[in-house]
Amino acid sequence: MDEPAVSVRGLVKRYGDVEAVRGIDLEVARGETFGFLGPNGAGKSTTINILCTLVEPTAGEAAVAGLDVVRERAAVRRRIGLVFQEPTLDGPMSGEQNLRFHGELYGVDRRTAAARREEVLRTVGLFERRKDPVSTYSGGMRRRLEIARGLLHSPQVLFLDEPTIGLDPQTRASIWNYLARLHETQPITVFVTTHYMDEAENCDRIAIMNEGRIVALDTPEALKAQVGADRVVVATGDDDAAIAAVRREFGLEAGMHDGAVTISVPDGAGFVPRLFAALTAAGVDVRSVSVTRPSLDDVFLAHTGTTLRDAEARGPSMHPMAMRMRGR
Repeated sequence: MDEPAVSVRGLVKRYGDVEAVRGIDLEVARGETFGFLGPNGAGKSTTINILCTLVEPTAGEAAVAGLDVVRERAAVRRRIGLVFQEPTLDGPMSGEQNLRFHGELYGVDRRTAAARREEVLRTVGLFERRKDPVSTYSGGMRRRLEIARGLLHSPQVLFLDEPTIGLDPQTRASIWNYLARLHETQPITVFVTTHYMDEAENCDRIAIMNEGRIVALDTPEALKAQVGADRVVVATGDDDAAIAAVRREFGLEAGMHDGAVTISVPDGAGFVPRLFAALTAAGVDVRSVSVTRPSLDDVFLAHTGTTLRDAEARGPSMHPMAMRMRGR
């Protein structure tokens, strides 16, 4: 059996009294595209920072490419590529110059460096713009150049921390098209964090993370199949009365998510007429009703009691940066 690209056992990271990562376990196979899905402050970036040797764990063990991230830090760094959340390119330099500088830092063989730069620039569709200053690139082009830079030294594992944050939907889709092409053409493991559910669908497997813990881990389809129920979303004139009527008439629990009454039932389409009749009889004004098949947000809801959007809206209460700011 092949050694996993990433192996984590009992990983913990504390900042003062706050546990940003609370004892997680996972394995990522070689060649897999693996995703961390969760709201900001869930512990995703902290975990990646540990795996990339930027932060030491408080407890537990982690290995990347078969190497311990604490004891063999330098060897791990030679085998990984990393695209940070925040841009780290040199704007006045050209795209090619940014890659040349990165190659020198990583000791890329000079005899093959030029060919390697051309290869990765063509992979992300930037070869024709290689001489232009990065300051003239769009946000999507800069992200693609950062991915090219992360690939330049032929890493075994490429880490991408929220690689499409702040980009428009079309540019986000193009970034994932490049990642899909990369997955098909190169034997590389891709480990990505995101809070976009549509992006998580592109992964072979995903771990849903919340408040420092992994609450679910499987393929996107398997996770959705576990939920099983449809989601019925109702906008009403009196949400409290609607929730009470659902509980009274059907014995079901309803909750408020994304500003509407939400109910999980096996057959949403068949349930809607009965729901409409019950709410009308209770004097509740029904403004709209929608039924959706299980999604990754439903998986998140099933495991955490809240939607991903609601978790985002509450803010990163456990994020280590928040702790640092409070301590100032």
